[in-house]
Amino acid sequence: MRRPPRPVILAALALLVLAVAGIWFGHRQPAPAARAQTAIPVRVVNVVQQNVPRYASAIGSVLSLHSVEVRPQVEGVLTQVLVKEGQWVKEGDLLATLDDRAIRASLDQARAELGQSQAQIQVANVDLQRYRLLSTDNGVSKQTLDQQQALVNRLQATVKGNQAAIANAEVQLSYTQVRSPVTGRVGIRNVDPGNLVRTSDTRSLFSVTQIDPIAVEFALPQQMLPTLQSLLKAPTPALVQAYMDADGERNLLGEGHLALIDNQISATTGTVRVKAEFDNKDGRLWPGQLVTIRLRTAVEENALVVPPPVVQRGVDGHFVYRLDGDKVTSVPVKVLYQDSGLNIIAGVKPGERLVLDGQSRLKPGSRVEVTPDAPAPSEMADRRGQP
Repeated sequence: MRRPPRPVILAALALLVLAVAGIWFGHRQPAPAARAQTAIPVRVVNVVQQNVPRYASAIGSVLSLHSVEVRPQVEGVLTQVLVKEGQWVKEGDLLATLDDRAIRASLDQARAELGQSQAQIQVANVDLQRYRLLSTDNGVSKQTLDQQQALVNRLQATVKGNQAAIANAEVQLSYTQVRSPVTGRVGIRNVDPGNLVRTSDTRSLFSVTQIDPIAVEFALPQQMLPTLQSLLKAPTPALVQAYMDADGERNLLGEGHLALIDNQISATTGTVRVKAEFDNKDGRLWPGQLVTIRLRTAVEENALVVPPPVVQRGVDGHFVYRLDGDKVTSVPVKVLYQDSGLNIIAGVKPGERLVLDGQSRLKPGSRVEVTPDAPAPSEMADRRGQP
């Protein structure tokens, strides 16, 4: 059999190679195109310039300005309790009465003895005047005159003793009527009518506690002593607010003013005790209650304010992400004041847009997409008064 010429074989091989290459290129997957940088969704907020009050916070205890344990001052049977537990009373109101019959008898006896002594001294004075007239012509001896004078002096002393006994009996009689020493609220009664009460009893009849006005005592670091002293000297009393946590919200219980600073600093805690006074007509502050206190120490004029989540902490200090077009830039800032509602910072300008949420995925130069659910500046300003 005759073999094909060499050129024909080479041409056939070339066609075979081209066919295989075509099939391979036809089935090969196309290389993925380079991905474009994906925008990171973030929330932003504008830098707000406004006046911001500064506060110092502490835990305080509500105290009554005047609380009295009502106890008997004389021994006797408790005959009446004229007030109910929890009743509001005024200073001087009659609260209870004790059996006064024995004291009234002692008062009557003292008055009778006074009358007897007054009658005796009247007779003695008449005799003294007679003896003085007789002594001028030696009608009576000098000794008799002196004895009569001594008798008058003794009877005068007896009269003063009788008057003192009457005054003492009147005081004891007044103690049988128990009156309120303060305006306030009656506590729980410990003794029922019909019981014999004594001054040595360990239990009081009940207590009367002043509710309005009321005080709150709290402690602050000793470093704040100069600030507290300047606040006391200021013409306008420093504002103090009392809050109570309830169902996750902080309710304002009352607003008062700084009243006094304790006369010494605690050596063990390094704190100074402070007292504030509150009007408490609605009775929202109650003695013994624990409250959160916020003392306004100053007002920062034209401060640059942002929400706390805006400020990030890095190796070199605090910084924020500023929005420049569709990308972000890291800007170092200085935190001048902070609380749970806002931060006062330096290093940015009013109106600049800063990233509020989504910083964990960012780095300088990252492309971002702003979501529309950021809080308005007015909302942030409304929250600045909340602790």
